[in-house]
Amino acid sequence: MLTLNDTVSLQDAIKSYQYANSLTEYSRRKTITVNIGGVPMGSDYPIRVQSMTTVDTMNTEGSVEQVIRMVESGCEYVRITAPSVKEAQNLENIRKELRVRGYTVPLVADIHFTPNAAELAARIVEKVRINPGNYADKKRFELIEYTEDEYQRELERIREKFIPLIKICKEYGTAMRIGTNHGSLSDRIMSRYGDSPLGMVESALEFLRICEEFNYHEVVLSMKSSNPVVMVEAYRLLVNRLDAEGLQPYPLHLGVTEAGEGEDGRIKSAVGIGTLLEDGLGDTVRVSLTEDPEFEAPVARALIDRYTHRSEQSTPIQAVSGSPINPFQYSRRKTQEVYNLGGSNVPRVIADFSQINIDKYEDLRSIGHYYLPVPDKWKMNDLGVDFIYTAQQPAPFMLPMGLKEIVDYEVWLSLKDQDNKFPLLTWAQWQNKTTVSSKLNFVALNATQLDDIQDLKAENVVVLLRTDNAHAMPALRRFMFELTTKGVDCPVVIHRSYDTAQADELSLFAATDCGGLLVDGFGDGIMLSAQVEASLDTESKLQMASQQNSIGFGILQAARTRMSKTEYISCPSCGRTLFDLQETTAMIRKRTDHLKGVKIGIMGCIVNGPGEMADADYGYVGIGKDKISLYRGQQVVKKSVTADKAVDELIALIKEDDKWFEPEEIEAF
Repeated sequence: MLTLNDTVSLQDAIKSYQYANSLTEYSRRKTITVNIGGVPMGSDYPIRVQSMTTVDTMNTEGSVEQVIRMVESGCEYVRITAPSVKEAQNLENIRKELRVRGYTVPLVADIHFTPNAAELAARIVEKVRINPGNYADKKRFELIEYTEDEYQRELERIREKFIPLIKICKEYGTAMRIGTNHGSLSDRIMSRYGDSPLGMVESALEFLRICEEFNYHEVVLSMKSSNPVVMVEAYRLLVNRLDAEGLQPYPLHLGVTEAGEGEDGRIKSAVGIGTLLEDGLGDTVRVSLTEDPEFEAPVARALIDRYTHRSEQSTPIQAVSGSPINPFQYSRRKTQEVYNLGGSNVPRVIADFSQINIDKYEDLRSIGHYYLPVPDKWKMNDLGVDFIYTAQQPAPFMLPMGLKEIVDYEVWLSLKDQDNKFPLLTWAQWQNKTTVSSKLNFVALNATQLDDIQDLKAENVVVLLRTDNAHAMPALRRFMFELTTKGVDCPVVIHRSYDTAQADELSLFAATDCGGLLVDGFGDGIMLSAQVEASLDTESKLQMASQQNSIGFGILQAARTRMSKTEYISCPSCGRTLFDLQETTAMIRKRTDHLKGVKIGIMGCIVNGPGEMADADYGYVGIGKDKISLYRGQQVVKKSVTADKAVDELIALIKEDDKWFEPEEIEAF
C-alpha cells in the first residue's frame, strides 16, 4: 500500500491544486507535439478523433473495409488489436491495402501482455499502445507484500523488458501511448498504491520515466476507467504529477472505458470526457460504445466541437485564486437539509413542465409516475421525478405522494394549498418577500450573482442555479466555489437550458455541464430544459419531457451520485472479442434492466475482464468460442459455461445473492 513518501507527495499535490491552466477562463493545456504518421497531436493542433476496429485482425479485407468506414465517419487515428505476433504481422497487410486504396490514416497497434508483438508492430504502424498494467507485470488478483529492494528489482525487470520497444520506436519514428486502465492495474501496483487514481498515475509514470531516460518523447498518456469519477481524478492527478516531477507536458488521450451503449454510454462518456475538456485537458478523444465503431466518431466530434470557439464565445468569469475543494478525491459539498434536498439526501430531479399543460393523470407517465385505475392508486418507477415545475399553470388534480409541485411565486401566493406546492422566486422577489413557504423555497439565481451569496444564509432556501455563459460548467462551478468559501450551506439545484432538443446533443451537453459539477461534489439536484416549438402537440412535448427525465437520471447515475437503474459496463468490442457483444448486451439488458443499482460487466475477452469490470457486481466474460465465465465481483465463480446457458446462469447467480426481483408490469394496468 502507500508508503510515507507517497503519502507526502500526494499531499503536496493536493496543496497546489494545479491541473488546469485556469479554472474559469477556457484555454487548452499546453503540451508538446507528438507526430503520429503525419497527423500531429498536441495543443498546437485540433483535438483529434479516434476509434478502434472490432473485426478480427486476421481478417484483412474486413479490417480494411471497417477502417474505411471509420475514417469516413470522422476518425483521424484508427486502433487495431494485436494480441499476438501473428496479428501484429498482419497489420502490415492491412496497412498496405489501405494505402493502395488511398487511405493514409495512422494506425495504432493495441497491445496487451505481449512485448514481442509490440516490438514487431512498432516497425509497421505509426503508433503502439501499451498497457503498463500487463505489458511486463502480472495480474492474478493477489496481494503481495514487497520489500523496497524487491520492489526496485521488479522495476528493473520492467525496465529491461521495455527498453527494446523504446529503441525500436525511436528508430522507426513510431509514437507510443502509455495507457493505464483502472481495472488492469498490476498486482504489484495494487499492493503498494491500492485501487486508486494515484496507483493509475504511478503505473504510467514508471514507464514514462524510462522513456525520458532514453530521450524518447513521442508519447501520449491515458488514464481510463469505467467509473467517470475515478477517470477524472486520475487525469487531473497525472497532469499535476507531470508538472511536479518536471516531466514533459505530454498530450492526453481521453476516454471512459467500457461506457456501454445508447444513451447511457453517451452520458457516461460525456461526464468523464466532457469534464476534462471543460478544463482544457485532452488532445484526442475516443468514445467507447458497445456499437459499431463508426458510430463512435460523431459522438466524440460533438463533444469536441463545443470547444472550437469556446474562448471567443464565453463571457469572462471572475478569477479564483485556488480551488476550495480537493480535485483529486470526491467529497460532496456539505449543505443543510431543506425539505428533502441537500444534507444526506440523494440529488433530486425536477421536470420542467413550464411549457406543457397537464390535463390528465396519463401526462405524468412521461416522468415516471403511473396512475393505476383498477386499484385506484399511483405507482412510481425508478425514474420517477421528485418535483415538477408547472410555472403559471398548476396541475388540475392532486399529485401522487412521491411528486411535489413547484410554481412561480405570484401563482403560489394565490393558492389556497400552500403546503403541498412550493414557490420559485426571482432574486427581486426574494429580497422583497412578505410571505414564503415555511418548508421550501426555490430562488432562481444566475451564476454571475456572486455578491448576493451572503443573503442566502436563511432556512428553507434552495438555489435554482442558472447561467447564460457558453463556458457554462466553470461559471456554475465558480458560484459553487464562492458558496463553499463563504460557508453558505444552502442546497443548489443545477438548471441547464439548451436551444437544442436533439437527444444526442442534449445528453452530451447536459452530461458535461452538470456531470462536471457533480464529479466535484457540487449539486443537490438537476433540472433540464430544452427549446420547445410552440407548434408541437402535447404528446410530442411529453416525449421530450420523458427524454429529459431519462437524461437527468442518467447523469446522476454516471456521476455515481444516485443509482436508479441497472448499470452495464460493456466493452466496445474489438478483434479479440469472442461473441457478438451488441447482441449479448441487448439480451442481458432485456432480462435484467429492472435491477436498480446492480452493475453487470459484459466483456468480450479475458483482456477486458475481469480487470476492466472492477466496478461491477457481476461479470459475463468470453474465454473461448461458445464459452463464458461468470464472475461475482472480480472472482470467477462459474467457468466454461456454454453461451446458450450463460444468461440463465448469470440470473441464477444474482438470485443466489438475493439481489433478484421480478419486474413489475406497470404497462399492463
